[in-house]
Amino acid sequence: MIKARTAKFQIGQVVRHRIFSFRGVIFDIDPEFNNTEEWWLSIPEEVRPQKDQPFYHLLAENAESEYVAYVSEQNLMPDDSGEPIRHSQVAEIFIKDKAGGYRPRNPSLN
Repeated sequence: MIKARTAKFQIGQVVRHRIFSFRGVIFDIDPEFNNTEEWWLSIPEEVRPQKDQPFYHLLAENAESEYVAYVSEQNLMPDDSGEPIRHSQVAEIFIKDKAGGYRPRNPSLN
């Protein structure tokens, strides 16, 4: 029997990468790695994450651009800056609440 792991982060949470300079809001979670082997092997071996952990889909941004990122749990940490996410797709997926957090626009999709 496979032991299911509970995700540390949740949809709508703002996180930042531990190594690289980007942050984003989580819009989906895979309980374990669910991307191509080619993608996984493209990560340098010294920083390549284990596959048996949650992976998160982020509407991500850095100083230069906005994009979608796929990141392992071990490489994320909470972003407590309070700064809004500027990614152009945030409003399509989330509603910003009064506290500055992000709630899914259509919770039944997740």
